[in-house]
Amino acid sequence: MTITSLAFLTPGNFDDAAPYTGLEETLRLFEYGERIGFDGAWIRQRHLEHGVGSAAVFLAAAGQRTERVELGTAVIPIGYESPFRLAEDLSLADVLSRGRLQIGFSTGMPHAELLGDLVYDGDWRSFDLSYGRIARVVDHLRGGFLGGPDTVIQSPGNTQRPRLQPHNPALAERIWYGGGSLRSVRWAAEHGLNLLTGNIVTGENTDDFTTAQSGLLAAYGRAGSAARVALGRVIVPFDSADRATRVRYREYAASRQARTLAPQGPRRTLFAPDVVGTAEQILTQLAADPVVPAVSELRLELPYEFRREEYEQILHDVRHLVAPELGWRPARPEGE
Repeated sequence: MTITSLAFLTPGNFDDAAPYTGLEETLRLFEYGERIGFDGAWIRQRHLEHGVGSAAVFLAAAGQRTERVELGTAVIPIGYESPFRLAEDLSLADVLSRGRLQIGFSTGMPHAELLGDLVYDGDWRSFDLSYGRIARVVDHLRGGFLGGPDTVIQSPGNTQRPRLQPHNPALAERIWYGGGSLRSVRWAAEHGLNLLTGNIVTGENTDDFTTAQSGLLAAYGRAGSAARVALGRVIVPFDSADRATRVRYREYAASRQARTLAPQGPRRTLFAPDVVGTAEQILTQLAADPVVPAVSELRLELPYEFRREEYEQILHDVRHLVAPELGWRPARPEGE
């Protein structure tokens, strides 16, 4: 196995009474990840929770605090977004970061029963809130002109043909889809989107997580895609952690183990076990994971509700003790 790109995904936690403190610590984590050599730093987008509700806003800030690392979001639930307005925000944030954004999308609307009527005027249940809405964002990012060939708009000191501004069509090639079903990965491949596959998939033809995920990768490849594929795993090494932290890490993984034993819910959701232990134990588990050799990009999915110093310890141990044994090499020496 050879990992050529190493990234992390963080939930962006904050305390209800002190949101700035948590968001600032997440920005510092992005800085730390870049400093020690990670290739990508990703944020979750979460609505109504103690997390980042607007990935575009957060990544614009992160772009001013970092210089090299790819800046990603996984994932933006497209159901709550206006395709044109979201494309404007993402394009602006990408220009400010000098072309480093990696944008992940999903379908669906978490908390729809609470938010649907607040986001939309009228019967939003009849709208296309699925794949077609993502395709519209991508089309807008490509920057086609609006109106006819003679349509122009006037602005101070300028006459121009109207299209999304800033015009940055390269961002359309850095769009990802978080696919957990055969239908979704085929759609992503057919539309030229990169693929995110993490520790949650749908058990359509099997009760085994890795069998299901291997099937997703095979379906994506058969659909003819030559785009990027990133594999997400919850990996928590504790080599440099103290004894109390090691105990808490083990307790965290144990509290989530039951969900990995059988498909969950009517959609037969399958969960991968968390990979927790010493670097040696983690490498043994990853060597037994049949999906890992099939990809070249690995993304650490950091646990919810940990502290920044714990996230930094996890990143440090993965960067120094785990990733090099998977063939990964940093693009620059640490600290540059």
